Amino acid sequence: LEALIDAKTKVIFFESLTNPSIDVADIEAITAIANRHGILTVVDNTVATPILCRPFEHGADITVHSASKYTTGQGLAIGGILVEREGLVSKLRANPRYEHFNKPDASYHGLVYVDTNLPPYTLRARLSLARDLGAVLSPFNSWLFIQGMETLFLRMQEHSKNALALAEFLEAHPKVKKVNYPGLKSNANYKNAQKYFKDALCSGLLSFEVASLEEATKIVNATKLYSLVVNIGDSKSIITHPASTTHQQLNEQELIACGVPSGLIRISCGLESAADLIADMKQALEA
Repeated sequence: LEALIDAKTKVIFFESLTNPSIDVADIEAITAIANRHGILTVVDNTVATPILCRPFEHGADITVHSASKYTTGQGLAIGGILVEREGLVSKLRANPRYEHFNKPDASYHGLVYVDTNLPPYTLRARLSLARDLGAVLSPFNSWLFIQGMETLFLRMQEHSKNALALAEFLEAHPKVKKVNYPGLKSNANYKNAQKYFKDALCSGLLSFEVASLEEATKIVNATKLYSLVVNIGDSKSIITHPASTTHQQLNEQELIACGVPSGLIRISCGLESAADLIADMKQALEA
Protein backbone atom coordinates (compact mmCIF):
# COMPACT_ATOMS: atom_id res chain seq x y z
CA LEU A 1 0.00 0.00 0.00
CA GLU A 2 2.69 2.49 0.98
CA ALA A 3 4.54 1.98 -2.30
CA LEU A 4 1.47 3.23 -4.20
CA ILE A 5 1.39 6.60 -2.45
CA ASP A 6 2.65 9.63 -4.36
CA ALA A 7 2.23 13.43 -4.32
CA LYS A 8 -1.21 13.15 -5.92
CA THR A 9 -2.67 10.71 -3.40
CA LYS A 10 -5.71 12.25 -1.69
CA VAL A 11 -7.27 9.42 0.27
CA ILE A 12 -6.95 5.78 1.27
CA PHE A 13 -10.41 4.22 1.00
CA PHE A 14 -11.14 0.76 2.34
CA GLU A 15 -13.90 -1.37 3.84
CA SER A 16 -13.80 -2.50 7.46
CA LEU A 17 -15.33 -5.77 6.25
CA THR A 18 -15.14 -6.33 2.51
CA ASN A 19 -18.04 -7.36 0.30
CA PRO A 20 -18.20 -10.04 -1.07
CA SER A 21 -14.79 -11.55 -0.20
CA ILE A 22 -15.50 -10.99 3.56
CA ASP A 23 -12.03 -9.88 4.64
CA VAL A 24 -11.35 -7.76 7.73
CA ALA A 25 -9.04 -4.79 7.22
CA ASP A 26 -6.16 -4.15 9.62
CA ILE A 27 -7.42 -0.64 10.37
CA GLU A 28 -4.56 0.41 12.63
CA ALA A 29 -1.90 -0.66 10.12
CA ILE A 30 -3.59 1.19 7.25
CA THR A 31 -4.20 4.37 9.22
CA ALA A 32 -0.60 4.40 10.45
CA ILE A 33 0.61 4.41 6.84
CA ALA A 34 -1.82 7.18 5.94
CA ASN A 35 -0.78 9.32 8.90
CA ARG A 36 2.90 9.09 7.97
CA HIS A 37 2.01 10.78 4.68
CA GLY A 38 -0.69 13.16 5.92
CA ILE A 39 -3.41 11.37 3.95
CA LEU A 40 -7.06 10.98 4.95
CA THR A 41 -8.47 7.52 5.56
CA VAL A 42 -12.09 6.79 4.67
CA VAL A 43 -13.58 3.54 5.96
CA ASP A 44 -16.72 2.06 4.45
CA ASN A 45 -18.27 0.58 7.59
CA THR A 46 -21.55 -0.45 5.94
CA VAL A 47 -21.34 -4.18 6.66
CA ALA A 48 -20.06 -3.98 10.24
CA THR A 49 -22.06 -0.87 11.23
CA PRO A 50 -20.98 1.18 14.29
CA ILE A 51 -22.59 -1.52 16.46
CA LEU A 52 -19.85 -4.03 15.65
CA CYS A 53 -16.89 -1.90 14.56
CA ARG A 54 -15.83 1.66 15.45
CA PRO A 55 -13.04 2.71 13.07
CA PHE A 56 -12.45 6.08 14.81
CA GLU A 57 -11.19 4.21 17.87
CA HIS A 58 -8.47 2.68 15.66
CA GLY A 59 -7.25 5.85 13.93
CA ALA A 60 -9.60 6.31 10.95
CA ASP A 61 -10.53 9.83 9.86
CA ILE A 62 -13.89 9.40 8.13
CA THR A 63 -16.52 6.66 8.00
CA VAL A 64 -19.18 6.17 5.35
CA HIS A 65 -22.19 3.87 5.25
CA SER A 66 -24.71 2.81 2.67
CA ALA A 67 -27.75 3.38 4.86
CA SER A 68 -29.79 1.33 2.39
CA LYS A 69 -28.32 -1.78 4.00
CA TYR A 70 -28.33 -2.53 7.74
CA THR A 71 -29.30 0.99 8.82
CA THR A 72 -32.80 0.74 7.37
CA GLY A 73 -32.83 -3.06 7.72
CA GLN A 74 -35.51 -3.69 5.11
CA GLY A 75 -34.10 -2.29 1.86
CA LEU A 76 -36.84 0.33 1.75
CA ALA A 77 -34.79 3.53 1.41
CA ILE A 78 -31.74 4.76 -0.48
CA GLY A 79 -29.26 6.99 1.30
CA GLY A 80 -25.87 7.27 2.92
CA ILE A 81 -24.06 8.42 6.05
CA LEU A 82 -20.84 10.47 6.19
CA VAL A 83 -19.09 11.05 9.53
CA GLU A 84 -15.74 12.66 10.34
CA ARG A 85 -13.77 12.13 13.54
CA GLU A 86 -13.39 14.83 16.13
CA GLY A 87 -10.30 16.99 15.52
CA LEU A 88 -9.91 16.17 11.82
CA VAL A 89 -9.34 19.88 11.11
CA SER A 90 -5.77 19.58 12.43
CA LYS A 91 -4.94 17.07 9.69
CA LEU A 92 -6.44 19.27 6.97
CA ARG A 93 -5.04 22.64 8.07
CA ALA A 94 -2.04 23.76 5.98
CA ASN A 95 -1.89 20.30 4.36
CA PRO A 96 -0.78 20.76 0.72
CA ARG A 97 -2.81 17.71 -0.30
CA TYR A 98 -6.02 19.53 0.66
CA GLU A 99 -5.67 23.09 -0.58
CA HIS A 100 -9.42 23.38 -1.24
CA PHE A 101 -10.05 23.24 2.52
CA ASN A 102 -7.47 25.96 3.17
CA LYS A 103 -8.30 28.46 0.43
CA PRO A 104 -11.28 30.84 0.35
CA ASP A 105 -14.36 29.36 -1.36
CA ALA A 106 -15.58 32.09 -3.71
CA SER A 107 -19.01 30.49 -3.94
CA TYR A 108 -19.46 31.02 -0.17
CA HIS A 109 -18.15 34.60 0.16
CA GLY A 110 -14.57 33.53 0.80
CA LEU A 111 -15.32 30.93 3.47
CA VAL A 112 -12.22 28.96 4.55
CA TYR A 113 -13.41 25.58 5.80
CA VAL A 114 -10.58 24.95 8.28
CA ASP A 115 -11.16 28.35 9.92
CA THR A 116 -14.71 27.62 11.08
CA ASN A 117 -15.71 25.99 14.36
CA LEU A 118 -17.58 23.29 12.44
CA PRO A 119 -16.34 19.89 11.19
CA PRO A 120 -14.65 20.96 7.91
CA TYR A 121 -14.98 17.76 5.88
CA THR A 122 -18.70 17.24 6.34
CA LEU A 123 -19.28 21.01 6.17
CA ARG A 124 -17.75 21.17 2.72
CA ALA A 125 -19.65 18.05 1.65
CA ARG A 126 -22.91 19.75 2.58
CA LEU A 127 -22.19 23.26 1.33
CA SER A 128 -20.46 22.38 -1.94
CA LEU A 129 -21.30 18.86 -3.02
CA ALA A 130 -24.86 18.55 -1.73
CA ARG A 131 -25.60 22.04 -3.07
CA ASP A 132 -24.16 21.32 -6.52
CA LEU A 133 -25.37 17.73 -6.94
CA GLY A 134 -28.63 17.84 -5.02
CA ALA A 135 -27.94 14.54 -3.27
CA VAL A 136 -30.21 15.22 -0.32
CA LEU A 137 -32.41 12.71 1.50
CA SER A 138 -36.16 13.03 1.30
CA PRO A 139 -37.89 13.47 4.69
CA PHE A 140 -39.62 10.09 4.32
CA ASN A 141 -36.34 8.24 3.69
CA SER A 142 -34.82 10.01 6.69
CA TRP A 143 -37.75 8.82 8.81
CA LEU A 144 -37.24 5.22 7.61
CA PHE A 145 -33.57 5.35 8.61
CA ILE A 146 -34.47 6.67 12.06
CA GLN A 147 -36.90 3.78 12.54
CA GLY A 148 -34.23 1.30 11.47
CA MET A 149 -31.60 2.67 13.83
CA GLU A 150 -33.87 2.06 16.80
CA THR A 151 -33.44 -1.71 16.38
CA LEU A 152 -29.95 -1.79 14.84
CA PHE A 153 -28.22 -2.96 18.02
CA LEU A 154 -30.49 -5.99 18.41
CA ARG A 155 -30.56 -6.83 14.72
CA MET A 156 -26.78 -6.89 14.32
CA GLN A 157 -26.49 -9.42 17.14
CA GLU A 158 -29.06 -11.73 15.54
CA HIS A 159 -27.65 -11.30 12.01
CA SER A 160 -24.23 -12.28 13.36
CA LYS A 161 -25.46 -15.31 15.29
CA ASN A 162 -27.35 -16.64 12.26
CA ALA A 163 -24.37 -16.09 9.97
CA LEU A 164 -21.99 -17.95 12.29
CA ALA A 165 -24.37 -20.91 12.55
CA LEU A 166 -24.74 -21.07 8.76
CA ALA A 167 -20.99 -20.66 8.25
CA GLU A 168 -20.27 -23.58 10.58
CA PHE A 169 -22.76 -25.75 8.68
CA LEU A 170 -21.28 -24.80 5.30
CA GLU A 171 -17.71 -25.41 6.47
CA ALA A 172 -18.64 -29.02 7.29
CA HIS A 173 -20.48 -29.71 4.01
CA PRO A 174 -18.57 -31.79 1.42
CA LYS A 175 -19.75 -29.70 -1.55
CA VAL A 176 -18.32 -26.48 -0.12
CA LYS A 177 -14.70 -25.70 -1.03
CA LYS A 178 -14.24 -22.68 1.22
CA VAL A 179 -16.26 -20.49 3.61
CA ASN A 180 -15.45 -16.80 4.07
CA TYR A 181 -16.62 -15.69 7.50
CA PRO A 182 -14.25 -14.11 10.05
CA GLY A 183 -16.18 -15.57 12.98
CA LEU A 184 -14.80 -19.01 12.10
CA LYS A 185 -11.60 -19.88 13.96
CA SER A 186 -10.24 -21.45 10.78
CA ASN A 187 -10.61 -18.18 8.84
CA ALA A 188 -7.54 -16.09 8.01
CA ASN A 189 -9.36 -12.97 9.23
CA TYR A 190 -10.27 -14.38 12.64
CA LYS A 191 -7.48 -12.54 14.47
CA ASN A 192 -8.42 -9.15 12.99
CA ALA A 193 -12.09 -9.81 13.72
CA GLN A 194 -11.30 -10.49 17.38
CA LYS A 195 -9.37 -7.21 17.51
CA TYR A 196 -11.74 -4.89 15.67
CA PHE A 197 -15.24 -6.35 16.09
CA LYS A 198 -17.23 -5.96 19.31
CA ASP A 199 -17.91 -9.19 21.22
CA ALA A 200 -16.45 -11.12 18.23
CA LEU A 201 -19.71 -10.60 16.30
CA CYS A 202 -18.95 -10.41 12.58
CA SER A 203 -22.18 -9.25 10.91
CA GLY A 204 -24.63 -11.21 8.79
CA LEU A 205 -22.57 -11.29 5.60
CA LEU A 206 -20.70 -14.40 4.47
CA SER A 207 -19.69 -16.05 1.25
CA PHE A 208 -18.70 -19.56 0.23
CA GLU A 209 -17.25 -21.30 -2.81
CA VAL A 210 -18.44 -24.34 -4.70
CA ALA A 211 -16.84 -26.15 -7.63
CA SER A 212 -18.10 -24.09 -10.57
CA LEU A 213 -20.30 -21.32 -11.89
CA GLU A 214 -22.85 -23.94 -12.95
CA GLU A 215 -22.95 -25.47 -9.47
CA ALA A 216 -23.29 -22.05 -7.84
CA THR A 217 -26.13 -21.08 -10.17
CA LYS A 218 -27.95 -24.33 -9.42
CA ILE A 219 -27.68 -23.80 -5.66
CA VAL A 220 -28.84 -20.18 -5.82
CA ASN A 221 -31.88 -21.14 -7.87
CA ALA A 222 -32.74 -24.09 -5.61
CA THR A 223 -33.13 -22.10 -2.41
CA LYS A 224 -36.66 -21.35 -1.22
CA LEU A 225 -36.27 -19.20 1.88
CA TYR A 226 -33.54 -16.89 0.57
CA SER A 227 -34.46 -13.96 -1.70
CA LEU A 228 -32.44 -13.78 -4.92
CA VAL A 229 -31.49 -10.08 -4.97
CA VAL A 230 -28.21 -8.12 -4.73
CA ASN A 231 -28.87 -5.99 -1.66
CA ILE A 232 -27.52 -6.85 1.80
CA GLY A 233 -28.58 -6.06 5.35
CA ASP A 234 -32.29 -6.81 5.04
CA SER A 235 -34.31 -8.49 7.78
CA LYS A 236 -34.93 -11.25 5.20
CA SER A 237 -32.08 -13.49 4.06
CA ILE A 238 -30.59 -12.78 0.65
CA ILE A 239 -28.56 -14.95 -1.71
CA THR A 240 -26.43 -13.56 -4.53
CA HIS A 241 -24.14 -15.01 -7.20
CA PRO A 242 -21.67 -12.15 -7.77
CA ALA A 243 -20.05 -13.52 -10.95
CA SER A 244 -23.35 -13.31 -12.83
CA THR A 245 -24.68 -10.13 -11.17
CA THR A 246 -22.61 -7.51 -9.35
CA HIS A 247 -19.30 -8.60 -10.95
CA GLN A 248 -20.53 -9.86 -14.33
CA GLN A 249 -18.33 -7.38 -16.23
CA LEU A 250 -15.17 -9.24 -15.13
CA ASN A 251 -13.56 -12.23 -16.87
CA GLU A 252 -12.44 -15.35 -14.98
CA GLN A 253 -8.93 -14.04 -14.25
CA GLU A 254 -10.25 -10.69 -13.03
CA LEU A 255 -12.80 -12.41 -10.81
CA ILE A 256 -10.08 -14.47 -9.15
CA ALA A 257 -7.81 -11.43 -8.76
CA CYS A 258 -10.46 -9.51 -6.81
CA GLY A 259 -11.42 -12.48 -4.63
CA VAL A 260 -14.70 -13.27 -6.37
CA PRO A 261 -14.28 -16.59 -8.24
CA SER A 262 -17.13 -17.79 -10.44
CA GLY A 263 -18.20 -20.41 -7.88
CA LEU A 264 -18.63 -17.85 -5.09
CA ILE A 265 -22.06 -17.40 -3.46
CA ARG A 266 -22.76 -14.51 -1.10
CA ILE A 267 -25.29 -14.71 1.72
CA SER A 268 -26.77 -11.87 3.74
CA CYS A 269 -28.26 -13.69 6.73
CA GLY A 270 -31.54 -12.25 7.87
CA LEU A 271 -33.52 -12.66 11.06
CA GLU A 272 -35.26 -15.95 10.30
CA SER A 273 -34.66 -19.08 12.35
CA ALA A 274 -31.08 -20.31 11.94
CA ALA A 275 -32.41 -23.87 11.72
CA ASP A 276 -34.65 -22.91 8.80
CA LEU A 277 -31.81 -21.13 6.99
CA ILE A 278 -29.56 -24.16 7.37
CA ALA A 279 -32.29 -26.60 6.30
CA ASP A 280 -32.99 -24.61 3.13
CA MET A 281 -29.30 -24.37 2.29
CA LYS A 282 -28.88 -28.11 2.87
CA GLN A 283 -31.63 -29.02 0.43
CA ALA A 284 -30.28 -26.56 -2.14
CA LEU A 285 -26.75 -28.00 -1.91
CA GLU A 286 -28.08 -31.53 -2.25
CA ALA A 287 -30.78 -30.93 -4.84
